Amino acid sequence: MNQSAPTPAEYWENRYRENGKSWSGNVNAALEREIAGVAPGTALDIGSGEGGDALWLAHNGWSVTAVDISPTALAIGAAAQGPEDDVTWVAADLADWTPPGTYDLVTSTFLHSFVELPREAILRRAAAAVAPGGLLLIVGHSGAPHWLAAHEDADLHANEHRTDQGEHTHDDADLPTAQDVLTALFHDNESLDRAEWTVLAQGLVERPIAAPDGSESTIFDSVLKLQRALV
Repeated sequence: MNQSAPTPAEYWENRYRENGKSWSGNVNAALEREIAGVAPGTALDIGSGEGGDALWLAHNGWSVTAVDISPTALAIGAAAQGPEDDVTWVAADLADWTPPGTYDLVTSTFLHSFVELPREAILRRAAAAVAPGGLLLIVGHSGAPHWLAAHEDADLHANEHRTDQGEHTHDDADLPTAQDVLTALFHDNESLDRAEWTVLAQGLVERPIAAPDGSESTIFDSVLKLQRALV
């Protein structure tokens, strides 16, 4: 008898339970670059994983809500939280979770999955949660590192910094560009007015990484940063 496929919640929870700490705990480079110097306020981290981004934001004065489907991943982040870090950890399936308020920053980094994930709907709800004058930052993979075969069977998650320096990625055809994301946010979407938004960054940004043999290499992230008008 074939066992039924795990639900997304089961898949990610089992993955974190079996692997232990999966990521370095460091902030993703795109978030650090795009948000450094921005006056802190309230932030929502969508698909926070083990909280590397959320903790960096908190260290820099932000009041953060970090949301992920895996309680185990969130527990790892909470264990690394300092006494002065203002982070609220929320275990929820983003497929049916709606932000309860608005935030000065809403960020989503490497929100990709091999199991079911209504990414466009999640990001639309995320955009709707940006407060007037606030920022929306969406960072995604744009392709595989050169040392991986194009169709290698590997996993993705919301934070790319693995403790073993590995890179896990989809077939390039599965990965939306920044323009794809921008189009999907506003296409046939009555809840968002495109005229209220200014594009601050859009496209591919090169990032240094270490190859498995220890040599230095680079990869490109897909980055979209928008600001919502004050009125």
